[in-house]
Amino acid sequence: MTWLAPTHLFDGTALREGMAVDIRAGRVGAVQPRDAVPAGAEIRRCVGTLSPGFVDLQVNGGGGVLLNSDPSPEGMATIAAAHRRFGTVAILPTLISDSPLVQARAVDAALAARGRPGLLGLHLEGPHLAEARLGTHAARFLRPLDDQTIAEVERLRAAGLAVMITLAPEAATEAQIARLAEMGAVVSLGHSDATADTGRAALDAGARAVTHLFNAMSPLGSREPGMVGAALSSDAMAGVICDGHHVAFETLRLALRLKPESLFLVSDAMPTLGGPESFELQGQTLTLEGGRLINAEGRLAGAHLSMAEALRLMIAEVGAAPDQALRMAITRPAELIGRPDLARLDGRPLEDLILLDAEGRLTPLPQP
Repeated sequence: MTWLAPTHLFDGTALREGMAVDIRAGRVGAVQPRDAVPAGAEIRRCVGTLSPGFVDLQVNGGGGVLLNSDPSPEGMATIAAAHRRFGTVAILPTLISDSPLVQARAVDAALAARGRPGLLGLHLEGPHLAEARLGTHAARFLRPLDDQTIAEVERLRAAGLAVMITLAPEAATEAQIARLAEMGAVVSLGHSDATADTGRAALDAGARAVTHLFNAMSPLGSREPGMVGAALSSDAMAGVICDGHHVAFETLRLALRLKPESLFLVSDAMPTLGGPESFELQGQTLTLEGGRLINAEGRLAGAHLSMAEALRLMIAEVGAAPDQALRMAITRPAELIGRPDLARLDGRPLEDLILLDAEGRLTPLPQP
């Protein structure tokens, strides 16, 4: 038995000092104060913060693979492996709006990949969105929420898989939102031009989250609060892309003041993370330039971002406390999809642990 004794330990809630974890057969056996470690035990000290790995609920691609282009268990596994290199140990592969056939293939792939390390289920981002707030989604794939999607979500939930579905409230009825919520799916509002009243009605019907707050949604206005206002004035969880391109750091500071424990980090990552600097999305060529992923018109199209970098920027540029930022990158998303175990250390395999330096950067974890 070997004990790891980090400078700080993140236990899913807070940063703690003077703690140690024992590693038994490649897994964390116990977490306890360092002075309670049995006499004579081997202790390996490590400088930095020991933590569970990141949980990312919006991952379009990685390692050169886009889920839309390769909706298969192997494609999902490649994406997960690419993100694991950057400290993310659990993901929701995310399908951008596509044809009913591609969507069905992605659902089948998620079911076939059940139980593979790091794959939690599926995030359907569209195609039930507002044309006025499409972002990089293709208008030709839009359709109101229908029986096919509801049945596919039901299949995924029946298999015990986590499901997040991003939809615009104006593309679904309150009864449909309630039905999805009753299944245990996380209904997240996004790509919407709805009024604040419409957004609040969707939240009352069972929606629990907002997809990439501020991006692709009706903005906060002086007389019409829009989807942004509905999100900020509610208890709904809200994902944010903290890369310095999608949302100004000052705007994120304001959001953090309003929702200090209701924001969570997402990468919205594309295949360029751990892959080439350009790729094809439904006939468009998207290219990485100056850290921004853009289409031919120069518009943002997804992100080139890891959760590790999002965490670092949240601390260094937005001013979040380290424990607060870690909850945003691990605890909040894990709780949102009903997997609080992903924010715990005990029982986890060693490869699901990460070590962060004082600036929040990944650093090698000592091997027992």
